[in-house]
Amino acid sequence: MAGNRRKKHHFSRIHAFSCGKTSFKGDHSLIGGPGFSRVVHCNDPESFEASVLNYSGNYVRTTKYTLATFFPKALFEQFRRVANVYFLICAILSFTPLSPYSAVSNVLPLVVVIGATMGKEVLEDWRRKKQDIEVNNRKVKVHCGEGAFDYTKWRDLKVGDVVKVEKDEFFPADLILLSSSYEEAICYVETTNLDGETNLKLKQALDATSNMHEDSNFQNFKAIIRCEDPNANLYTFVGSLELEEQQYPLTPQQLLLRDSKLRNTDCIYGAVIFTGRDTKVFQNSTGPPSKRSKVERRMDKIIYFLFGILVLMSFIGSIFFGIATREDLQDGKMKRWYLRPDDTTAYYDPKRAAVAAVLHFLTALMLYGYLIPISLYVSIEIVKILQSIFINQDLHMYYEETDKPARARTSNLNEELGQVDTILSDKTGTLTCNSMEFIKCSIAGTSYGRGVTEVERAMARRKGSPLEEEVTEEQEDKASIKGFNFEDERIMNGSWVNEPHADVIQKFLRLLAICHTALPEVDEENGKISYEAESPDEAAFVIAARELGFEFYERTQTSISVHELDPVTGTKVERSYSLLNVLEFSSSRKRMSVIVRSEEGTLLLLSKGADSVMFERLAENGREFEEQTKEHINEYADAGLRTLILAYRELDEKEYKQFNEEFTEAKNSVSADREELAEEIAEKIEKNLILLGATAVEDKLQNGVPECIDKLAQAGIKLWVLTGDKMETAINIGFACSLLRQGMRQVIISSETPESKTLEKSEDKSAAAAALKASVLHQLIRGKELLDSSNESLGPLALIIDGKSLTYALEDDVKDLFLELAIGCASVICCRSSPKQKALVTRLVKTKTSSTTLAIGDGANDVGMLQEADIGVGISGVEGMQAVMSSDIAIAQFRFLERLLLVHGHWCYRRISSMVCFTLKMLIDKLG
Repeated sequence: MAGNRRKKHHFSRIHAFSCGKTSFKGDHSLIGGPGFSRVVHCNDPESFEASVLNYSGNYVRTTKYTLATFFPKALFEQFRRVANVYFLICAILSFTPLSPYSAVSNVLPLVVVIGATMGKEVLEDWRRKKQDIEVNNRKVKVHCGEGAFDYTKWRDLKVGDVVKVEKDEFFPADLILLSSSYEEAICYVETTNLDGETNLKLKQALDATSNMHEDSNFQNFKAIIRCEDPNANLYTFVGSLELEEQQYPLTPQQLLLRDSKLRNTDCIYGAVIFTGRDTKVFQNSTGPPSKRSKVERRMDKIIYFLFGILVLMSFIGSIFFGIATREDLQDGKMKRWYLRPDDTTAYYDPKRAAVAAVLHFLTALMLYGYLIPISLYVSIEIVKILQSIFINQDLHMYYEETDKPARARTSNLNEELGQVDTILSDKTGTLTCNSMEFIKCSIAGTSYGRGVTEVERAMARRKGSPLEEEVTEEQEDKASIKGFNFEDERIMNGSWVNEPHADVIQKFLRLLAICHTALPEVDEENGKISYEAESPDEAAFVIAARELGFEFYERTQTSISVHELDPVTGTKVERSYSLLNVLEFSSSRKRMSVIVRSEEGTLLLLSKGADSVMFERLAENGREFEEQTKEHINEYADAGLRTLILAYRELDEKEYKQFNEEFTEAKNSVSADREELAEEIAEKIEKNLILLGATAVEDKLQNGVPECIDKLAQAGIKLWVLTGDKMETAINIGFACSLLRQGMRQVIISSETPESKTLEKSEDKSAAAAALKASVLHQLIRGKELLDSSNESLGPLALIIDGKSLTYALEDDVKDLFLELAIGCASVICCRSSPKQKALVTRLVKTKTSSTTLAIGDGANDVGMLQEADIGVGISGVEGMQAVMSSDIAIAQFRFLERLLLVHGHWCYRRISSMVCFTLKMLIDKLG
């Protein structure tokens, strides 16, 4: 039902920046040249022109080996072990007369050892193979002629195929969006598998193909796409579409990437342009890394030592043998007559004593081979496999809610778990649940909401306050509503009509119900309404408005309909607002606004955004509650909450008419700076606002996270948090999860200082960058001085650094100072970190400290970090399976890390070490 309504939306009339006409920019002139030579024949992949291009198929492989490469690669892995190289040499020599025993007795143990280890590799790679089979055999509808679509396996897709992807399905390849179930040919895309971002991306097809809403429209469809060659850049795309001899430019706005998911849209039609290894997600991927544990590397050193003893024994023995052989036959007398030195081979010939000594040396190398413990490798592999089974079968690490057990995806690193020194962790989805809850708000200078956050609970624990326990029990008695954890009898159940500023509360709740881009979904069985929003925050706002009496229930062509609580009659009334414009949120704007017309004909601008940009846009007569609201948002920030400011103003007809003309002209412009023009015009109308209040939502911590971090800290394990969140949020979450504690002194390295902001505005960018680097260096030196001068009585230090500063801190001439400061601090938080920075920080810690690092994350943006670390742990959470696929061990919740390291890691390391020591003791006993 909701889906049918949405097909009639004309979103280009209301969306400000994401939708609109595309234009040929400078990069489009490169099409046809080097790096931009790809030609796609849409809907005609079997044509002669398409077949001669010979593009790769859509079959993908994430396994470490193939049938062709298994033996060379696996053998290379085996002969990285020094002992195996020694026994290979002995096996070859055993076929010569030098061998003191039969070839079988030498070759058989080597074959068994290598065969057992290679068998384990086969087993682990087969698990990857099964995942590949599942992905390659997924099905999607493909145009098979005559306007009919039929299901085809992903692996059989070809470049040029036209596919039909339905709601909540993954895109099987990189596609160009041709049309969708919406009349304006837009669609919503979830990219958590690619970049870890949970907000939905809005895509729109070209006007030329946007009217093809039915299967039959593709019966005679033919087009040619010319675009860039396969590359790893997820955020750029240059191409053109030739349709009926007309050229249309293609941009990232029309590109749908493999492993993204279609959301809030019934279906889309798309043309396949990149398949298999050519897709951008696979261009960004790396092969499974080959990791070896420190115990194994140390064993190699022991083998070198034992081999040295073996060579020394053989060498000394050969010298004495050579001397004795030379003296065997003197003046016709034979000392060792039983060797018949007068009639013998080179092995005992007194005339060639040097040759005999060399041959004896080779024989001795083989004879004393018991010094090299070949059986130890087999024993270790068997023990590691059993340890992996223990991890997989541990019910204490089984998460019943999602039916996810722990999975040791490789057994090579079990003992490394017991040696972890530093954990590098993602935040969103790893420490937190990646779900937002509306918990508090400030309206007309009054704070509402009695909910208690994890930060406040942590503070209560530190202070020994009984408040925490009381409130926790009270919270548990309430019925749980996802996204809503608000409790305040003053405004719930319609009680807000009795509040002193009831009119302001009404406008506040109305703004929450109208100012968004969410879509309603009606459950046909019970009639309940749920919402699909671009981000968890936005869904929480709409749910809060519904629970407080303003239920958004329908979005039609250009209107929003709401069930509102009438303060006069106390009953729900239906009100409809004409939706004229949506000025969308962006990272530069830090706010979103809608312009609507009420049933009375009043034009309203409703806006919500960050306090850093909203307060400066308030009118002189709109600041009545400014001071109280600022106090409240500071309190909310201290409680670990994300805040937004809500404001509005009424527009007159003349002002709106002028704005709409300029705005429409800007967004329909074909110039390259179309979006910048639209933002400038939006800036002009988003002013003179009247403050209503602020919202506060909580990104919930996973259960048991603070306790787990406490236990790990007691075990001497350091935790670094690498997050994309802003510094204030990261600090608050740090307190909530016990990473930051009362009494810790914070060393903050930030590029958000007034001096830095002034430098950024400078026209000389190179001079500004040098000055910013100097500022970061100065802050690091000051932090290092504080670290050197501190003592334990003053409390531990915590280092907090933002992404821009981290860029300079990771440069070659600064990174040693940064690392020295970081490892001296008890906790480290890196804010606004990019995926690349996460990987670079992990590499820096691993290579410079030589300590064992463990990285843990749940999104595709954490893959680089997981592969760089000594051990990569993937959380099988809400951000897809990319992190799990790249990990060494997969768990469902962060709290299971405590048992994984402190129980399994401890025992794995202890058992492997004891077995190695016992084997070496047996060798020493043999020597004795």
